[in-house]
Amino acid sequence: MLSADRIVDVLRAAGEPSRLRILTLLAREELAVLEICKVLDQSQPRVSRHLRLLAEAGLVERFPDGAWVFYRPAAEGESRTLADRILATLDAADPVLLRDAQRLEAVRAERRAAADQYFARNAATWDEIRSLHVAEDRVEAAIQAAAGPGPFRRLVDLGTGSGRMLTLLGPRAASCLGLDLSQQMLNVARARVEAAGLVACDLRHGDIFATRLPDGCADLVVVHQVLHFLGDPAAAVREAGRLTAPGGRMVIVDFAPHTLEILREQHQHRRLGFSPAEMKRWMTAAGLRQTGLETLSPARINGLTVCIWTAERSPA
Repeated sequence: MLSADRIVDVLRAAGEPSRLRILTLLAREELAVLEICKVLDQSQPRVSRHLRLLAEAGLVERFPDGAWVFYRPAAEGESRTLADRILATLDAADPVLLRDAQRLEAVRAERRAAADQYFARNAATWDEIRSLHVAEDRVEAAIQAAAGPGPFRRLVDLGTGSGRMLTLLGPRAASCLGLDLSQQMLNVARARVEAAGLVACDLRHGDIFATRLPDGCADLVVVHQVLHFLGDPAAAVREAGRLTAPGGRMVIVDFAPHTLEILREQHQHRRLGFSPAEMKRWMTAAGLRQTGLETLSPARINGLTVCIWTAERSPA
């Protein structure tokens, strides 16, 4: 329980109009400082001061990611509970909040446009780009081990890209489904799946945050090198967890934390890797139990370490 003085401190932090707007934005997704500046149309020093006060009150969390700094709502605690109650009382039709939501969508649109251009340019050479760090055969052998021998009733590959996970794991599955937002990548995936002779494999244009698939529809869900492109990777893990059937398994492949800003500048990476604690927290929040973590170190200095996380949903 919070003391009376602590409650007053939290209410003071949340009660200023700009800070309340920031809390409302962060309830939608984690954001970088400059993105918040764009939405609020305020200077970076002013926004940074607001964020510092919110962090001191235990309402938001600050986490550096390379040269960027992101903020998100506090993961837990009485201050977070109080903030949730405050946000629940806000009028969704408030004109200021509606304008902020529109500006946030404009920020998202800028991200999507940059990502679409990148994927369109690189669709045909996507696997070559991915293989620049850890040898692909090492990664794929570890993914096969993490997925398990099968057979799988249904495999769902979120952000399927070139379809490599479908051709790697699909032979063990009775049916496969790959979703991606890039039509160019789906075209590459279709060609690859057909060449592999995978008949029971469906490829769809779909959003990793809102797949519209039923709960527990897959006994193997794969998220391969996707999360670092996303504005809200925790939400993608929740959706992947929702699709994981009782007794099923989720496999996530991504990078350990690193400092290669060039990937953000030239390759549209939003996050520069993920820590084990962060991923475990997201898996737990998705209702799954982490069962494994394998790290594959690069052969070259200053390369990227690939992490393979596995989690399972308890049998019904």
